[in-house]
Amino acid sequence: MTRSVSKASVQDAQSSPQEALLAVLRANTALLREQLQSESSFEEVRRLREEEMAAADWFSSDTEDATWRFVQECLLLLLTLARHLSVELERFKQTPVPSAAKQRTPEMAPPLPPDVLSVTQQKTLVAALQFVVSLGLCPYLAPGVGVSLGRRSAFGSMVEKLVRSVPVPAVGCRLLTTTNVLLQLAELSSLATLVYTRHLGDVMAALCQLGYQPNRAGRSGTEEEKELSAEERQTCKEALGGLLRKVYQPIVIKELLILQGGPKQVGSSSRAALGSAPTWLRRLCGQLLSERLMQPNGVQAVVRAILEGGTGGESDWRKCDGVARILVTCPQQSASADTYYRLVCHQILDLLHFRDKLTAQQFQRVATRAVLFTVQEKPSFAQQYLLTPLLTPLHRCTTGLFQAAVEEWELTRCVNDVYKCWLVLCSCVSCCCQIWVVGNSPSASLLKALEQVLPVIFTLFCFTKQNVSHLRAPCQEILLWYLSHTETLAALSALRQLAGLQGDENEVAADFHFSPGSDGGARLSSRESCSEEDDALYEKLSGEQWRLECLMQLLAELKDSDLPGDFFLDLLQELASWAAAADDEKKDEQELDVSAMTLLEVEQQLLGPAARQGQRLSLLQVLAVMVESVQHTVLLRKTSQVVDFMVSLLKRACVGLDPATGPNRGNPVESQTLSMGMGVVATLLSGPQLSAEDYSSMARLLPPLETLSQKHPGVVIQELASNLRAIIATHGAYWPENLTDVAHDTQTSPHSSPPDSNSPSNTHIRHPASSGRSAAGISPQGGGRTSGTSNICPPTKPFSDWLLEACDPDVPTRAFALRVLTQMMRKENPEAVQAQEKVLMLFLENLEHEDSFIYLSAIQGLAALADSYPERILERLLKDFQHGPSLPTSNKEHSLETRLKVGEVLMRASRAMGELAPHLGRPLVGAFLQGTRDPDQSVRASSLSNLGELCQRLDYALGTVAQELSSCLTALIKTEKEAEVRRAAVHVITLLLRGLSEKTTQVLSDVLLDLYRALKWVVRSDPDDVAVLHAQLALEELDDVMRRFIFPEQKLEKKIVVLP
Repeated sequence: MTRSVSKASVQDAQSSPQEALLAVLRANTALLREQLQSESSFEEVRRLREEEMAAADWFSSDTEDATWRFVQECLLLLLTLARHLSVELERFKQTPVPSAAKQRTPEMAPPLPPDVLSVTQQKTLVAALQFVVSLGLCPYLAPGVGVSLGRRSAFGSMVEKLVRSVPVPAVGCRLLTTTNVLLQLAELSSLATLVYTRHLGDVMAALCQLGYQPNRAGRSGTEEEKELSAEERQTCKEALGGLLRKVYQPIVIKELLILQGGPKQVGSSSRAALGSAPTWLRRLCGQLLSERLMQPNGVQAVVRAILEGGTGGESDWRKCDGVARILVTCPQQSASADTYYRLVCHQILDLLHFRDKLTAQQFQRVATRAVLFTVQEKPSFAQQYLLTPLLTPLHRCTTGLFQAAVEEWELTRCVNDVYKCWLVLCSCVSCCCQIWVVGNSPSASLLKALEQVLPVIFTLFCFTKQNVSHLRAPCQEILLWYLSHTETLAALSALRQLAGLQGDENEVAADFHFSPGSDGGARLSSRESCSEEDDALYEKLSGEQWRLECLMQLLAELKDSDLPGDFFLDLLQELASWAAAADDEKKDEQELDVSAMTLLEVEQQLLGPAARQGQRLSLLQVLAVMVESVQHTVLLRKTSQVVDFMVSLLKRACVGLDPATGPNRGNPVESQTLSMGMGVVATLLSGPQLSAEDYSSMARLLPPLETLSQKHPGVVIQELASNLRAIIATHGAYWPENLTDVAHDTQTSPHSSPPDSNSPSNTHIRHPASSGRSAAGISPQGGGRTSGTSNICPPTKPFSDWLLEACDPDVPTRAFALRVLTQMMRKENPEAVQAQEKVLMLFLENLEHEDSFIYLSAIQGLAALADSYPERILERLLKDFQHGPSLPTSNKEHSLETRLKVGEVLMRASRAMGELAPHLGRPLVGAFLQGTRDPDQSVRASSLSNLGELCQRLDYALGTVAQELSSCLTALIKTEKEAEVRRAAVHVITLLLRGLSEKTTQVLSDVLLDLYRALKWVVRSDPDDVAVLHAQLALEELDDVMRRFIFPEQKLEKKIVVLP
């Protein structure tokens, strides 16, 4: 049927393409009937065809339409094939398994069922289906229903003209016949694949027209609506419903979108564009799409239908926006908006949980955009069906009603979903027309919803900072996003709550805490109560301190924001207000008449000041941690913030100027703070190019400066305040010559007399503000803080006094004395050199001290002695390292700890040997090799660590001990049970290769292969991941060495040889 005839047979019929096609169809039909009647091989086919013809009430043998006659023959052959395959398949299922097949091996393939078609058979069947659809289905579709043949190809356009050129008496019957046959074929799975993968849209279009096309008055009796009965139309509707339920939903949605057609094209002649579908079809497709969307997993099907096959480019972003708009728009066919959003919103949240990278990225885009659009357009539904379910696990952490724990997977999914919804969308700015931020400000509903669970997220963040958890980064990003995008007042309020200064609303329930999960997350579990009050108090205080440290780390991340400075200034202003209220509280306490009160009132009066005192202590603690942890460049980024800080400081200083009530009048700390503040103002005014805006912000300093210039008891402060006030008031037009000197004097001696105005040092100098002087903490004359790592410059004391202080029971005094003695030994102080034996014994005794400040100072001292007098000191240290401390006063129970400390001294001494290592290191190598056989694993690991530090400095001196060293390391790598020791042995090889570098092939030529095999053995067989990592690093070092050896660097150089 699909075979073309020769050109000669249709030579006379080629007056037009349509006539040529008709001639081919007639010839193929006649040829088919002739072969069925004449060839005996087609006897079975002829029998089955006759049976199908007898059962087919739609078959008409006397039709004069050559096209329909050809379609009928194709339909009969397809039905014949379907019957034959069904019979053979049933027989195959009922046939027992042969005995030979029972003994087949697992490698043998199972027998193929008879409905499996070859590639050639599939091609022939596809061609037959294409003829049936092109000639018997598509031409009978109403205009606008489906994609017309004319839009598919030039051949399709010719077929369409051919069929429609002849009046058809029963269009509906022919369309119904073709559709029913195709549906019958689809009942067989092997044929259904070929039908639906290529012609699903055509079948759906036919069923829609047959079942739903409305009847219109005025049609003639030959119209198809009058040819179909109500029962047939109902059957088509049921067939369409079954087809839509059976086929993969994304494909169904794609076909429905195509059937729905594009917008009406005004003046457009593009053949590629979708035609405009009839109104009834557009309405039907909309209803069917709404049903697909509202069914289980319907949202996922819609997203897959539109986005499947995308690459993540800009066009996909636009598609994501379009899909999100579709999802949040309630269809007209929905019973109610509440029902629609209840069914769809939870499916939108499910889009956030896919793991496939590309699919998850696209689905997250759609979900985040849909959440945003819903919050903007339907805030009530968004709160009820999106935000509340999304944040439920975090809300459960804040209530004490749920005694059951919040599981790890719930918290993990919740935090990740919040992270995606609140933050992932912010990366879409360059690709989306609209983003999360609407009108340059985040959505208020989203910020409010996040604000309610912010304390829980912060508590979870503090927990993850103490452990290794994949939730740390999402929690941190959520907190930073909220603090960066919310209004300043709301952010300050949130920071006060997180710092413990403003209630405990929405905090984690008191009897619960976060604990590590099995998959690197966290879970909420009940807290075990502490039996001891001291333990409970310590746990509470340490927890509060840790929360403050975590909060400071968050503020340090906000380097480009003014929020840290605003928070700092807000706390300072509160501190100043408390200082001003201190006098009133004292007056109230003095005037309090307890005799006229009840016991309850007395208790309230006593507890009130205690609570306020607790708040003040908390505030001071937050300020102290903030100053220590956050750099001043983050706290005070702008001149306006520095001015605000100075206003707060000067106002606090003005509070105590009243001679009757001034609580801080004689406080040297307050005086020095005020002096430094005045220096900061002077530094600000000395800066280059101060703008009018800067002077305007400094105008707030005028009232407190005037108060200080009139009421402060210090003459220098009065003069400096008056000068600063004059400079600010005149915007720099007036500048006293001695301003810088007076500012320096206030920091060195705040109560000294003013300098003589006639002295030669009073010059008109304006120092520019350099980058090394911060306006927040350093004066122009270097009155800043000194570094804590500067060299120790001890006052002149006799050497004997330092020896006595080195035995003082006070830890700081003893540690300082030990460091002074260490410095004396390094500078070869004559008295110290003469008493080096005493100093050595002193260091060895303090080496056993339990305080780290003491024994670390002793380790430094012993290392300095070993550097200055290596031969005698190293011998003593080696003896103590091998056999334990030898002092009479040594504690034998802590011998192991002392040996490890001595090992630390030897390691530092090895590093300091330099070029003397080959001469001085030979005894150390023997001692460390012996230490690798010590019964204690810590000593073995320490010996190996010291051996690695020493070997990388021995160079060619290693050649004599290379065999012994290789044997020791190889044996430890393969036989040692403790992972820590195996790691150290592999690390020795790494240090060895790193130290020798190009000399490796010369020094270790005899043992290099053994070391390589040992490293490969570790990579393949060692169960410890850290040891494997060390081995991989060593192999990389060896690879670099061998590459440089095999491929030396080519140097372009000239040689000049002087011939004799």
